[in-house]
Amino acid sequence: MTAILGISAFYHDSAAALLVDGEIVAAAQEERFTRKKHDEDFPKQSVSYCLEQSKLDIADIDYVVFYEKPLLKFERLIETFVRFAPLGYASFRQAIPNWINSKLRIPKLIRQGLDGRYKGPLVFTEHHESHAASAFFPSPFDASAILTIDGVGEWSTTCIGYGSGNKIEIRKEIRFPHSLGLLYSAFTYYTGFRVNSGEYKLMGLAPYGKPTYRQQILDHLIDLKEDGSFRLDMKYFNYCQGLTMTSKYFNRLFGGTPRSPESKLTQRDMDIAASIQSVTEEAMLKLAIHAHKETGSSNLVLAGGVALNCVGNGKILREGPFEHIWIQPASGDAGGALGAATFTWHQLLNQPRKAETVDSQKGSLLGPAHDDACIRSAIDSAGLSFSKIGSEQELCDHVAELIDNGSVIGWFQGRMEFGPRALGARSILGDARSNRMQQLMNLKIKFRESFRPFAPIVLEEYADHYFELDAGQTSPYMLLVAPVRSELCCEPDEHSKNESFLERLQHVRSTIPAVTHIDFSARIQTVSSARNPMLHRLMKSFHHRTGCGVMINTSFNVRSEPIVCTPSDAVRCFVNTDIDVLVMGHFVVDKNRQAKPLISSDREAHLKQFQLD
Repeated sequence: MTAILGISAFYHDSAAALLVDGEIVAAAQEERFTRKKHDEDFPKQSVSYCLEQSKLDIADIDYVVFYEKPLLKFERLIETFVRFAPLGYASFRQAIPNWINSKLRIPKLIRQGLDGRYKGPLVFTEHHESHAASAFFPSPFDASAILTIDGVGEWSTTCIGYGSGNKIEIRKEIRFPHSLGLLYSAFTYYTGFRVNSGEYKLMGLAPYGKPTYRQQILDHLIDLKEDGSFRLDMKYFNYCQGLTMTSKYFNRLFGGTPRSPESKLTQRDMDIAASIQSVTEEAMLKLAIHAHKETGSSNLVLAGGVALNCVGNGKILREGPFEHIWIQPASGDAGGALGAATFTWHQLLNQPRKAETVDSQKGSLLGPAHDDACIRSAIDSAGLSFSKIGSEQELCDHVAELIDNGSVIGWFQGRMEFGPRALGARSILGDARSNRMQQLMNLKIKFRESFRPFAPIVLEEYADHYFELDAGQTSPYMLLVAPVRSELCCEPDEHSKNESFLERLQHVRSTIPAVTHIDFSARIQTVSSARNPMLHRLMKSFHHRTGCGVMINTSFNVRSEPIVCTPSDAVRCFVNTDIDVLVMGHFVVDKNRQAKPLISSDREAHLKQFQLD
């Protein structure tokens, strides 16, 4: 037996992943256990979970692998400072103590994090090697082109590679400071969202605007070539030498200083979002086309933070030259832990690989599960009354009826998801046919911005009935955007073009309005019995009852908190929001059937923040 523990830590979204004889046994992000969003500390609890899941001790681990090379990263920091000196002194002075005190001591910190009990070798892979490995090795392809795009690793920001059998190779790269991920993050910062976590908000805002600033971006900020290669004009950015993302020249180009966080969104903000999204999609498509020319493969795999731009992924699927695409569901830094482990097993230890028909990531349901005793204890501790339904079919029929009648369901089943998306294990579910559900769930349950779209889950066998997808096209990890079928859509009245942002939110745009974005698109998750049998059974029950094969699926959490991990987390979220019914395992907790009303001070604080009734 060979056990390999992969670790990502000390920058963003730390995680651990465990392979045993090449099989992905467990993987989880540390934030889920600590409840600290994007926790970057050593993933101590994630490691403990992986060992517990595999019934191994740390002494049984053969290799511990870190997802990047700290010394190469430090080299980049020093060279960047020298290049921009003396302008970068303030940021350099802030960064250096952190590097000297921690990041240059990563081997020691890893062994300390493992309680000094691990005596085996430490392996360090390069950042984009880890991304590439996470994209190719779990994929269902014997061979494929590889495209990784993010902010920056050690030096690389974008890589094109090729995977075949049990080997990958990086063929081309773009290096720091020229970065599509950092370009997008600069606009995330400029529009008032938080870098490294608000990029998906910028993507969601883009359809409300028009790309009126697109040409300014192409003329001044990025020199984008036909092969997808690019260079940024660094005078517009401040991330190399300062403590902000953008410079005074950037502000001057776009007519003002960055938007203050939480301030009112304007049409200008929406147009800026639409413009950078358009440029990003063009760059992603050109890179994909060049990857096809470089490799000749009909398959493409993607990873890196920019691979979470599901609108860009959808464009590659529709307009690109590839027959098949597979995207790593944990495309960001957390997935680097999995990539580092698989890279070691196949590339370094030369172990054979056989591509699975679906993929080898097990639906990305790689986190902890909780038994009935744990669930019952959490419910009892909160003083909640419940019912228990023994038959899985009866449970699904009951929940389908609740959703049909307008209830919002907290759905907690089986093993937790690995990656940023809730895929039907730690989800909030609702009726996609409801024209009030999007705003209700955004403001009364998620406590977040009203413009944010919700993703549909759709029975895999009916996906092309609702969305512009080829028959058989799957999107199991919610990483592709496609248009809702035109025959299901309702065009807005002519006068609606002059309506305000909030007025446009109210329009019914299709027969599944709660999951149809303002541009008639949807971020799709296809559900199959192979990957998620329990969710598939629920959706079959709902389809049998209503004739509709689509539901809302959003992550089981509130704004600024990680997705719930334990039954206690789920109970706390249920009590603090307007979720109607909590379903954990076979236990059903109905808010309307409690002995006394559930009123939480946390909930009241959230409501006050958003000025809701």
